[in-house]
Amino acid sequence: MRIRLVVRTLSELCVTAGTLILLFVVYLLFWTGVRADQAMDGEIDHLQDRWAAGPVAAAERPAPRPRPYESGGSFAIMYIPRFGADWAKPVLQGTATATLRKGLGHYANTARLGATGNFAVAGHRRTYGDPFKDFPRLRPGDAVVLSDGTTWYTYRITGRPYRTLPADVGVLDPVPRASGFRRPGRYLTLTTCEPEWGHSHRLIAWAHLDATQSVAQGKPKALYS
Repeated sequence: MRIRLVVRTLSELCVTAGTLILLFVVYLLFWTGVRADQAMDGEIDHLQDRWAAGPVAAAERPAPRPRPYESGGSFAIMYIPRFGADWAKPVLQGTATATLRKGLGHYANTARLGATGNFAVAGHRRTYGDPFKDFPRLRPGDAVVLSDGTTWYTYRITGRPYRTLPADVGVLDPVPRASGFRRPGRYLTLTTCEPEWGHSHRLIAWAHLDATQSVAQGKPKALYS
């Protein structure tokens, strides 16, 4: 009798544990994605509304001194045609956990968008909208296009994704040693986790600024190539 009771209790515990694990997996795979997609869409809508409310082209006037990016705030939209025609993600300042749940995060100690130096951005590979799920598909020559509401910036990927350890902070240097760049320039670094469902390593992609144009001139051709 006691053996039956123990077996039944263990069975019930296994069923309960299995249900909790299943619910956690559903949360990771589905619910975090739904919430993140809503948050990212909201950030993009906020940016576009803000840009539409003010002037977006002031080429004839001296450019004012740029304001510091607001911590946790969005300031640009990134497009990577390789990931699909509808792929568009907001870029926010900082890489805190809460920030990366709303989009891509700009490393605060790296260069501003379009400036000389290394503009470095992090994003989740999986969960929270899977923004960099297709990261390994990046190839040399692929366009990474960003807009800050006044200017389009087109960067070009220079090599296949590079695998390294999380402690390798040199990938964020103004001239990253492993990137192949040898002199100061206007560079972009993208980072995400590796393997796909883990975080023991990082995947890195580097790009150089290829072209800029005013938003008033329309969208760059790189968005459609």
